[in-house]
Amino acid sequence: MSNETSAAAENWRSEKDAEGIVWLCIDKAEGSANVLSGPVLRELDEQLTQLQKDTPRGLVVHSGKSNGFIMGADINEFTKIQNADEGYELIRLGQQVLDKLEQLKCPTVAVLNGHTLGGGLELAMACDYRLAMQNKKPIIGLPEVQLGIHPGFGGTVRAVRIAGVRAAMPLMLTGKPITATKALRQGLVDRIVADGDWQSAAREMIAAQSRRASAPFIDRLLNLAPLRPVLARVLTKQVAGKARRDHYPAPYAIIDLWKKHGASPRNGYEAEARSIAELMCGSTSRNLVRVFFLQNRLKGQGSKTTQEIRNVHVVGAGVMGGDIAAWCALRGLNVTLQDREEQYIQPALQRAEKLFSKKTRTSVDRTQAQQRLRADVQGHGVRDADLIIEAIFEDLDAKKALYAKLEQDMKVGAVLATNTSSIPLEELRVDLREPQRFIGLHFFNPVAQLPLVEIVHCRDSTDAVMDTGFGFVKAIGKLPLACRSAPGFVVNRLLSPYMGEAMHLAEDGVALADIDRAAVEFGMPMGPVELVDSVGIDVALNVSKVLGKAFGRPVPERLEEMVAAGQLGRKNGQGFYQWENGRAQKPAGGGTLPSDAQDRLMLPMVNEAVACLSEEVVEDADLLDAGVIFGTGFAPFRGGPLKYAENRGIDEIVGRLEELASRYGPRFEPHAGWQELRQRRQKGS
Repeated sequence: MSNETSAAAENWRSEKDAEGIVWLCIDKAEGSANVLSGPVLRELDEQLTQLQKDTPRGLVVHSGKSNGFIMGADINEFTKIQNADEGYELIRLGQQVLDKLEQLKCPTVAVLNGHTLGGGLELAMACDYRLAMQNKKPIIGLPEVQLGIHPGFGGTVRAVRIAGVRAAMPLMLTGKPITATKALRQGLVDRIVADGDWQSAAREMIAAQSRRASAPFIDRLLNLAPLRPVLARVLTKQVAGKARRDHYPAPYAIIDLWKKHGASPRNGYEAEARSIAELMCGSTSRNLVRVFFLQNRLKGQGSKTTQEIRNVHVVGAGVMGGDIAAWCALRGLNVTLQDREEQYIQPALQRAEKLFSKKTRTSVDRTQAQQRLRADVQGHGVRDADLIIEAIFEDLDAKKALYAKLEQDMKVGAVLATNTSSIPLEELRVDLREPQRFIGLHFFNPVAQLPLVEIVHCRDSTDAVMDTGFGFVKAIGKLPLACRSAPGFVVNRLLSPYMGEAMHLAEDGVALADIDRAAVEFGMPMGPVELVDSVGIDVALNVSKVLGKAFGRPVPERLEEMVAAGQLGRKNGQGFYQWENGRAQKPAGGGTLPSDAQDRLMLPMVNEAVACLSEEVVEDADLLDAGVIFGTGFAPFRGGPLKYAENRGIDEIVGRLEELASRYGPRFEPHAGWQELRQRRQKGS
């Protein structure tokens, strides 16, 4: 291709072909993916300065990485920004470089091979044309809102100008990526070609010099100053239904920018830079960036294992067991599902078909997923299984009897795991031939939605079986949290006092809907009353009994009464709320909440998190925060229970717990681990 090569740069390669077209390749040094760090942007600026002096016939920007175009800005740099002025300088650098790209006096083409996200899409939008490779299946998006910010390299302006407000706003407000096909319909992509044809297609686009994509006529009307406030109110109402401004300010800032400036480059870029700089230094963004790194840490756990899980046998076709089996089949594993009779398996298979229909793109994918999941009343699949997951009801003797039968047919090297939600592994494994190879794989309901799986181990569990557990959980697209066997493990242990205090508030006369409102206003995805209904009142009762026995807590009488009356919550439509079509029918609340209601609900969870850390149920504070966020939905913008305690002040929370204990009883007594946590924070460890 090349008959002229520019001076070497660390992250960019520039070649000029015989036709006068410059092929500018981004290939970030010492990185598996391309990101727009400060050094990468400054190098690009130097490249563009040369192109301004010696304008080529055309410019093609492409990637030297096989995994995608550009993943976005360098998030690591966000953590080093001390104040809004520093953030503004970094953002303005990116804006000015992309503006220089946009102003080049030659046709420019961005070639999208795989992931094109955040700053990567912003760079592509600064080019005249965007060309996507078909077989690489580009994923295109502006996910910045998930980090508590919004696009900053001109994206809030260019996305609206190119695709229109109706397409651009959902892309920015939700942070959810789209396919290249959808991007083509919206004008964010101009052409999709087979992978081997991208160079010739880029030349054709440069030669043709078609009109640049711009927003549809109706979007240009909506962008007029008189109409923007009307649509802005609609967008604000939609966002408010999912997130509060004081919790997640970024989506509101996106709307405010557009409402005021209408995607005008004249003032829009400057306003965008000021806005994102403020957001980057706010507590929400700081905590969400931390959550991003915590998620990566969960994904990075475990060593490479030689034991690959291909065949899974699940015993117990109830809601949990059936849904675990379906999810494993969806993710490509061969699964056999066992229960006492076929009639108990059929409902699970029917739910699986709904899952496959929702999660697969083609009928072929759906059929293949269905073929990977088989009913197995006789348990023949045990012999071939690499992993057996027990998911029967919570009864110690029944589980131990089942293990005795399974061990007779298990192949050598197979892993036996339990999905128990509360029973310590030490009690379950006493009769096993290889107790050190027995682990817990604790999924959460609904399996298809909740990302965390607790990998429960004993102190003598082998590293090899833990690595197998890590490998399996990551292979099915979940986040693993290693935790030591202890009553309730981590998630249920923290949720138990949260749900228990809801019962106390109800006994004090607070309306159920208002109790839930207090938790949602804190930032929880749902209130504790709705949560009890969702997991099942019978399940909540069983966990309460196990944890009550372990920690000397009374079991809420109301749960026992409801289970006796057959009121099991969402699963049969009758619980604290009536359920219709999977939704709780809540009576109108609106009552006056006690001033301490929120602390009564949330601080016991924080106190229990400190207990888990002190007792070494989880390795460290960061992993514990990550597990609680992804396992309970604990307000991500608060950074997890321990980070919340640090931000609010350990002394303040301990004092508040003591105050609540004096008023309501010993269930609020601060755990002894607070002193240890205080000392650890003072040392900065």
